[in-house]
Amino acid sequence: MSALRAFARSSRALIAGRATLSQQLRSFSQVRVLSAQTSKLPQEETEAIKAASLLPNADPTADSASQAFISSQAPYMVATYSRPSPVFTRGHGVHLYDLEGRKYIDFTAGIAVTALGHADSEFLRILNEQSYVLIHTSNLYHNPWTGTLSQLLVHKTKESGGMYDASRAFICNSGSEANEAALKFARKVGKIVGGQKNNQDKYEVVAFNNSFHGRTMGSLSATPNPKYQAPFSPLVPGFSYGNLNDPKALDLITENTCGVIIEPIQGEGGIHAATPEFLISLRSKCKEVGAVLIYDEIQCGMGRTGKLWAHSYLPKEAHPDIITTAKALGNGFPIGATIVTEEVSSKIVLGDHGTTFGGNPLASRLGHYVLGRLSDPALLSYVSEVSKVFMENLEQMQKRWPDVVREIRGKGLILGVQLDRDPTALVKAARERGLLVITAGENTVRLMPALVIHKSTAKKGLKILEDAMEAWLAEEAKS
Repeated sequence: MSALRAFARSSRALIAGRATLSQQLRSFSQVRVLSAQTSKLPQEETEAIKAASLLPNADPTADSASQAFISSQAPYMVATYSRPSPVFTRGHGVHLYDLEGRKYIDFTAGIAVTALGHADSEFLRILNEQSYVLIHTSNLYHNPWTGTLSQLLVHKTKESGGMYDASRAFICNSGSEANEAALKFARKVGKIVGGQKNNQDKYEVVAFNNSFHGRTMGSLSATPNPKYQAPFSPLVPGFSYGNLNDPKALDLITENTCGVIIEPIQGEGGIHAATPEFLISLRSKCKEVGAVLIYDEIQCGMGRTGKLWAHSYLPKEAHPDIITTAKALGNGFPIGATIVTEEVSSKIVLGDHGTTFGGNPLASRLGHYVLGRLSDPALLSYVSEVSKVFMENLEQMQKRWPDVVREIRGKGLILGVQLDRDPTALVKAARERGLLVITAGENTVRLMPALVIHKSTAKKGLKILEDAMEAWLAEEAKS
C-alpha cells in the first residue's frame, strides 16, 4: 500500500503544481512494480500480459503505471474520446515517449499539426520569450503580431502560387472557428449580392459527402456524417451535400447559394483529392451565381502536399475566394486563420465578427515563425522527396498484399492506404511495435508525419508498418 499512497500523494501534488514529471514517473513506476508483485488479475488477463511482453511497445496492461494514471483521471473527464492506453509525456522531433519510458515513431503529427516536429528548438525559444513579453490584450487593442502574421499569410499565399487575389486575414483560435468565420462571411456576401437582385434567399451552402469541417454548429452542418450530426440535430438550415468529383453536384449550386465549402484533399473522409477539373468547374459555377468558394485547407495545407497550399498546384481558374487554415499553423499551439479576397473583405464591416483570444500576440508570433518555416522552398522540396520514400515502400506493400492493400492515395505527406477490411487491429499492431498511425474514412490508414521527418526514420517506420501488417494478417488467418 505504500506505493499506492505515494501515487496518491504525487497526484495531489501535481494538481497543486508542486510535483515534477520525474516524481510522477517514479511514483507510477512504484505502482507498476507493486501491482506486478501482488496482481490478482483473472487468468485470461494474466496470459494476455505475458503475450504482450513479447512486443517491444505492448500497450500498457491493466496493472500498469499508465492504467493507474488513466483510472485516476477518467472520473473527471467528459468521455468524448476513446483512447488507447499509452500515456504520452514527452516528444522530440518525430518521436513520442510514454509514461513507461517507451519510444514511438509518430506518423500522425497530432493529426497534421506538429509539422515541424515535437519540441522544435526555435519554436520553444519564441514561446518562452514572448510569454515573458506579452501574451494577451484582446482585440480591443493593437499588438505587434496579429497584423504581421496576417500580412505574411497574404504574401506567402500569393508567393506560393495560391489564391492569387488573397487580400486580408482574420486570425482566430482553431480550424472550426476558421470555418465558422468563412461560413459567416459567405452568408454576409450572400445577403449583399442577393439583396442587389432582390433575392432574400441567398443563404444556402453546398458541402460534400465524406468531408470534415469541424464540430461547432456551423462547421458541423457542413460535415454530412450522421455519427457527428445526429446527436445535435436540428442543425443550421440551408446546407446541401454533393459527392466529390461528381458533376451532378454542380446542380446544387443555384442563385440561392451563398457559398460552397470543400477540402481540396479530404482528410478525415479518407484522403480523397478533388480533381483539378472538378475544382475549376466549381469555381466557374460559383462565379456564375455569385457564390463564395471556400477551400478548407486546415489539414491538407501548410506545406503538407509539397506546396504551401494544396490548391497551389492549380491554375487561377480554380482558386477560391476564402482559404481556412489552422492545425500546422501553430505547430501545436492553438491558432487558426481565414484568408479572404478583397471582394469578400469589402462586405465585412466593424462588428460583423470577432474573437477574444484570436490573434493574441503569443499565438500570432508563433504562427509567424511556423509559417516562415513551412513556406520555405527548401522544406517544401524536401516534402516531395520524402514523399517518394513513403510511396515506394507503400507500393511494395501493395505488391506483397494486393488483395488487402487496394489503393494508395494522397500527395506529399498526407497519404491514405485503402485496405479491404477494418484496420483497427493493424493500428494497434503498429503501435505495439513502436509506430503511431491513425485511420480515416472507411478502412483507410492515414499517414501524416512531421514534414521534417528524416528519410531514414521514415523507412524505419514503414518497416514497422510492414511488420505489423504481416503479424495482423497472420493473426487474422488463424481466426
